[in-house]
Formats: sequence, structure tokens, C-alpha cells
Amino acid sequence: MRRLLLYLSRAARLRRWVERSPFGRRLSSRFVAGERLADALPVSRRINSENISVTLDYLGENVDSLEAAAASRDMYLGMLDAIDRESIRGNVSVKLTQLGMDLAESSCRANAEQLVRRAAELGNFVRVDMESSQYTQRTLDLVTCLHSRYGSVGTVIQAYLHRSRSDIEELCRRKIRVRLCKGAYLEPRSVAFQRKSEVDGNFILLMKILLESGVYPAIATHDPKMIQQTRDYAASRHIPADAFEFQMLYGIRRDIQKRLVADGYRLRLYVPFGEAWYPYFMRRLAERPANLWFLIRNLLRR
Repeated sequence: MRRLLLYLSRAARLRRWVERSPFGRRLSSRFVAGERLADALPVSRRINSENISVTLDYLGENVDSLEAAAASRDMYLGMLDAIDRESIRGNVSVKLTQLGMDLAESSCRANAEQLVRRAAELGNFVRVDMESSQYTQRTLDLVTCLHSRYGSVGTVIQAYLHRSRSDIEELCRRKIRVRLCKGAYLEPRSVAFQRKSEVDGNFILLMKILLESGVYPAIATHDPKMIQQTRDYAASRHIPADAFEFQMLYGIRRDIQKRLVADGYRLRLYVPFGEAWYPYFMRRLAERPANLWFLIRNLLRR
């Protein structure tokens, strides 16, 4: 299944058909806020009108040239300026492979520094997303360095990695903001929990550490059980609802989104946009084929 999905992600004719088909238009409009920043901004304003914050993400990680990495950097600089100019309640999320991590780490660091410095000037925030485990330490090292210089930057920790508890404890010690998610990459048993029950148990453990010791943590999940565990723990420890936020993906489990906002919790939606939406989705499915059934179920849900 994984090989098939990766093959399909590179199939140009299939991509053209999917992007033009009624199913493709439904998929993109439900989960991707268009191909251009000009498409994503009105979507963000509409989401803000529902008392929900946004994180804008420009699709296109794993660039193959430093010129493409610089173009991604410039797009993100424009995103930060547009968010400020249009008074959108939101920030940005970027993957380091989109800024050239696989090509030249020095260039990637320089690109990331420009983004974080600009965010600091605007009073905004950059979330450096986490990729597969081969990037974990390099991502944490870069985020730690940039945070010491500018603030205005945080990262993501994946609950399925064995190392995540020590990483979170160190990030909390350094007062770096963390977004906690389960993780969606295929990882070997040597570095990651393999059973859902193990991942869920570690997610709950890490969530508790973050609520107790973290700086405005983000709990990113669509799992109703994980959401309820977070609510229950926060209530039991008298942690106010504005001390953390839930995060979800644009277009998924809108029923839960509405309920969280109605109950007074802070919520932020991850809002992707860009021309690379088809390969983006196929690669996400290939990283963990179980996501295919998750996606199909959520296409039918409101």
C-alpha cells in the first residue's frame, strides 16, 4: 500500500485528473484553503469570525533546490506580512526541508532565522513543524538556537517517539512552546511505539507534563478520547482554559471544533494552501496508510 501511494503521488496524469474531478475539487475545498495565499486569507478571516485562530502552512516540503527553498522563505515572509496587514488572528507553520535542510543546513538556518526574526518584529510566531525522526534532533537544535535569540518560535513533539518525554521536559525548561501530536510517519520499533494503545498512553503522559510545565502548549488531536482526557486533567488541576489551546486540521471533525469553542476552549486550525495539495495528501497517506481510512471517514463527516 505504501509503495502504491508513493507511486500515485508522482503520477502526473492522475494528478491532473484528480485536481479537475468533482472528487478532487471536493477534497481540496474541504481540506486545503486554495492554491494561493489570496485564497487562504479569506478562509482564515472566516475561521477567525468563528472565534478560532489559524496556523497557515504553505505546502511544498522536501524542496530540490536552494532556489526553491528561497522561494518558500519569501512566501512565508509574505504570509507573516499579510497576517499582520489584514489583522488575522494566526501564525505560520513551516517544515525545515521546505527551507533547504536536505540541501545545505547553513542555508536552511539562514532562511529560518529570517522568518523568526520577522515574526518577532511583528509580534507573531513561527511553528517549526516536525518531520520524520531523522530530522528530530536537528530541528530541536535549530529551534532552541533561534528561540534564545528571538523568542517567537516553537516546535512540535510527536507522542509516538520514545525520546519525546525527555525532549518535552527540556523544551519546557527552556520555555519553548510545544505542539503535541501523535505523529504520522512510519518509524521503526527502535525509535517509536508501534501500538496505538502505547502512543495514546504516551500522548496522555506528555499532555499532562505540558499542561503542568509548558508555555501555552498546543494539544493537537482529533481523537475525542484524547480531547476529553485533556479537558478532564485541566479541570482536575484547575488549569484555566486560556492557558493552552487545542489544534485541529482545517476541514476535519468540525462537529468537535464547534463544541470546543462553545465550551470556552481555545482552538486553532492548521490551514494548508498551495499548488502541491495532491502530492501532499498522497505522501501523508503513504507515511501511514491507516490515514487513508481516517480521511475517507472524515470526508463523510461534518
